Amino acid sequence: MDCDASAIEGPSVEGPGGDAGASARREYERRRGAREQRIREEHPKLGGLILALSDDPRSTKAWERGAIGEEFLAKRLADLPDTFRVMHDRRIRGTKANIDHIAIGPSGVWVIDAKRYKDKRPELRVGGGLFRPRVESLRVGGGDGTKLVDGVKSQVDRVSDALADDTIPITGVLCFLEADWPLLGGSFTVDDVHVAWPRLLIKRMTEAPVVAFDVDATHARLAQAFPVA
Repeated sequence: MDCDASAIEGPSVEGPGGDAGASARREYERRRGAREQRIREEHPKLGGLILALSDDPRSTKAWERGAIGEEFLAKRLADLPDTFRVMHDRRIRGTKANIDHIAIGPSGVWVIDAKRYKDKRPELRVGGGLFRPRVESLRVGGGDGTKLVDGVKSQVDRVSDALADDTIPITGVLCFLEADWPLLGGSFTVDDVHVAWPRLLIKRMTEAPVVAFDVDATHARLAQAFPVA
């Protein structure tokens, strides 16, 4: 439903709101460099050949894939009206974690986690029944996505604590890029976290009810609470 994220591989999206995907790309380069150094030290004569004929581990490639996804989504969020303030790659103090994107606008605060899962379908699975509580869970390409949902909920909690203002709505979002979305429907909410693709996300952000609060002051407060990663 959106253009191929691979089309934007290259430099990160930089701006006053932060450098989208910067921390993920740094980790990718660190891991890649460490692997290259190790192989060249262990195999002085054949190290170059080994590197040429082998790929980086999947765990290393995942960091590059994540950086590209954040960069792509940052470009899409740049299409938001100028009534929005957007921050990218913000550090959560006291942890090694970060928040991919925080957008503040007339419809409230949006905490957005970009996920680039090529050709995998996000799905809502509902369990329970007449005699058991209803239980909702996220599946991505058939795999368990509970950790993804929990991660966004934790980020929303951090933002809520930083604002300490219950009058400002805070919406958590898992935004999947290059996923295998169905032609009809596809988006859903699981455990209060919205699951959508970039174009639909922007539509919802701009069409959601307007809330009376100071966007610039809220942006300044969150920028201080969550520094650039």
